[in-house]
Amino acid sequence: MKIWKKCVMSVIFILTIAGLSGCGKEEKTTQMNIGYFNNVTHPQALLMKSEGTLQKSAGENIKVNWTAFNAGPAEVEALFAGDIDIGYIGPVPAISANVKSQGDVVVLSGATKGGAVLVTRAGSNINSVKELSNKTVAIPQIGNTQHLCLLELLKENGLKPVTAGGDVTVSAVANADVANMMERGDIDAALVPEPWGATLQEKGAKLLLDYNQIYMNGTYDVAVVVVRKEFMEANPELVEAFLKEHEAATKKINDNKETALKTINEELKNATGKALSDSIITQAFERIQVSTELNKDSITGFASISKEEKFISQVPKEESLFVSK
Repeated sequence: MKIWKKCVMSVIFILTIAGLSGCGKEEKTTQMNIGYFNNVTHPQALLMKSEGTLQKSAGENIKVNWTAFNAGPAEVEALFAGDIDIGYIGPVPAISANVKSQGDVVVLSGATKGGAVLVTRAGSNINSVKELSNKTVAIPQIGNTQHLCLLELLKENGLKPVTAGGDVTVSAVANADVANMMERGDIDAALVPEPWGATLQEKGAKLLLDYNQIYMNGTYDVAVVVVRKEFMEANPELVEAFLKEHEAATKKINDNKETALKTINEELKNATGKALSDSIITQAFERIQVSTELNKDSITGFASISKEEKFISQVPKEESLFVSK
């Protein structure tokens, strides 16, 4: 009897240890949850969602769920909660997510580059970055990619924001509200992503710096793809299927832009209730490079600026920030 009890206790002990060793490990899944923005800087997501190609590649046993976000921080929180497995997101929130998750959120691929312009209010008579002194400049969000680009531009021209003892007022304004605020004279300039740059120009704003004058000659990453490391390690075949379709969508956009843009615009209309005009979406994509290649120098550059501005506590090492290939 004692021998039997000892055997049972041994089995329980072994099973308990095995269970404990598996704690924190993500299991195989029947779902793939993708985050993205309804924005032209996330064109692969819009195309893949519209055409259903990722669902076909993943197989009928896997359900692909798409969730649209309006801002990076909300998508980062969804990644932390495990609600999103893979996400299209700006490089700056991607860096923040990597640091705060201690390396659990990593950059998987590039998506788009450039795609932002600096415009000024009609009649403002601003002809250079230096002339932004004592002016108000709008950016979409404090701490986002366009904000960091603006801070670097100000620094290069001997200027500082008011918050750092300078005389340039930097104000976070929703992209959709910039035109009205410019018309009222509340802001003098704005550094915005596409298609808002093209939209503002159509409404009378003047181009001060084109996409290739903002940062790194326009070759910087404006959108990247991130993945939760636990999900990737537990479901490598799904991540591989995603990358295959992400690359195929990139090629489709570059090889047959006119057709791809129609599909993307139709997806935007279905999601938001409004399509972009042909002139705006065409102009926007003249400033956006669609590519799976990462400009790691641009991302580590953003990380350094983020650290200087105290948006992150440390600059992550490359081996913990990027998926090794």
